[in-house]
Amino acid sequence: METTSSAPFWDWAVTIWPWVLGVMHAVVLTLASAHVILRKRNVRASIAWVGLIVLSPFVGAAAYFFFGVNRIQRRAARITAGTGERRFTPQTDALSREVVARSHGEPMAILSTVVGNATRLPLLGGNQVEPLVDGDAAYPAMRAAIESATRSVAFSSYIFDHDREGKRFVEVLEAAHKRGVEVRVLIDGVGARYSRPPITTALRGAGIPTSVFIPPRIPLPNPYFNLRSHRKLLIVDGSVGFIGGMNIREGCVLTEATADLCQDVHFRVTGPVLDQLFAVLDHDWEFTTGETLSGPAWAIEPGDHGPVACRAVPDGPDETIDTLRRTLLGGLQSARRSVQIVTPYFLPDDVLTAALDMAVMRGVTVDILIPRVNNLKVVRWASTAQLKHVVQPGCRVWRTAPPFDHSKLMVVDDTWSLIGSANWDPRSLRLNFEINLECYDPELAGKIRRIIDKKLEDAEQVLPETLAARPVLSRLRDGAARLLSPYL
Repeated sequence: METTSSAPFWDWAVTIWPWVLGVMHAVVLTLASAHVILRKRNVRASIAWVGLIVLSPFVGAAAYFFFGVNRIQRRAARITAGTGERRFTPQTDALSREVVARSHGEPMAILSTVVGNATRLPLLGGNQVEPLVDGDAAYPAMRAAIESATRSVAFSSYIFDHDREGKRFVEVLEAAHKRGVEVRVLIDGVGARYSRPPITTALRGAGIPTSVFIPPRIPLPNPYFNLRSHRKLLIVDGSVGFIGGMNIREGCVLTEATADLCQDVHFRVTGPVLDQLFAVLDHDWEFTTGETLSGPAWAIEPGDHGPVACRAVPDGPDETIDTLRRTLLGGLQSARRSVQIVTPYFLPDDVLTAALDMAVMRGVTVDILIPRVNNLKVVRWASTAQLKHVVQPGCRVWRTAPPFDHSKLMVVDDTWSLIGSANWDPRSLRLNFEINLECYDPELAGKIRRIIDKKLEDAEQVLPETLAARPVLSRLRDGAARLLSPYL
């Protein structure tokens, strides 16, 4: 009797269940797609997300919920509402457009106006900026600064590996902490998981105040997670700072590492612009921990340290979104003679691609250096698919010799330089928090230009006919990878 009476129920369940799933999918699809349409500014990214949501029932919506929804703006807004607008007190007078025009010409003055309007920060003179090539030069200089600290050390990094180099940094940070220096270390939630056990264990074990920027919900290291703090900043005693693209990992020390070698360039900075860089780091620390780094220990030392006019260029998926993109466009549009770009990940959007092409059409020589060997294969494939759009109009693209080149450099007309953490890809332009520094100084630009020229010595030029002659299957693979560029 029980079997007979239950049969109609199961027949009904089997019949109705597909309808229930269909209705649930329709509801989820509608809500998720509506969120994409209302919240996403980038059309390509919106189409890609809606397509994934439609074609992958439930899975696509779940992927969008975890990786596509920007929760940073709302959280940052709550913090700002509670503490007031970001504090920045310039230590010197801002340089006017007229001063820049007299020193570097009218195009550079126009560029300084563009970046000033984009960042809402003043251009400050009196700075000194020195390039440090690879971890061989950068790491000893950074550790020496920490060893000499008497008041404070503020350190932010995307990746901080628990390897030989990471342990060396822990040692000097611990020593500074023990002698009474105020030390704060901020590591991105994904970057902290690139090595096991994470370096945060050693730092906290040494008593060093350490925090993790937005730990991801999924406990796996993943280079494609969104909304990461990709910034690399070290500021010691308010008197010396370090900025660039270099993470903390032993592969960056080319004379000692045996695997995962990585070329990179970092910069030592002194001068009034440290106030702007510290304001960015302080904001990230406050966002993560609720603590504001204020008081005498964190004061920035005033004074004239050199001839370089500088301005911080923070960018991220918050109130600073599009700052980097506008700065890059300003640099390209202001160029009159030459542009050199070094980036490990080259996936510019259509507007940046058009700006590169227009620069060439104006007679500007544009050189773009990307690594011959990339640590992210999918990004390399997608980048290769886009190269024809800049090579055919006349940009010169070069693939630099191994090891993998992680440097991020831009020089315009041998006068203006952009240095820092950002790549030419959607992740840096739209999804992650970055910090860059624009610099007006021919001498500094010349030093960076010589670094770039050295990379060109062993580089291979990418020619239009070479791209066209590639096998069809390879071009199809690259084209398919390019469709994923909004996620990369």
